[in-house]
Amino acid sequence: MQIPEDSIRYIDLPDVSETFADSIGFLTFDGQIARIDFCVTRVDPPKPPEKLTARRYPVCRLALQPDAFLALYNQMQQIITALQQQGVIKQMPPIKKEPVQ
Repeated sequence: MQIPEDSIRYIDLPDVSETFADSIGFLTFDGQIARIDFCVTRVDPPKPPEKLTARRYPVCRLALQPDAFLALYNQMQQIITALQQQGVIKQMPPIKKEPVQ
């Protein structure tokens, strides 16, 4: 049963926990569900003169039905467009690939 969006009332839960992420791990779609792994990077203790190393840990996996995944995409596009219009971010030109010979 599909309920029209304008018939659904959003009720905020101020106590819902937030998860910090500094990177995206995997994004997969199996035909039914889109899954996005949000990750955090932890720097290992430095050991001079060796180069710094780090580990990446998943902190949250978001599983979305296709409609919710598309809604997320559309809302992100709106934010990206607004940020571009404000000059906060700019679109990178496409990378030109030279033909393989």
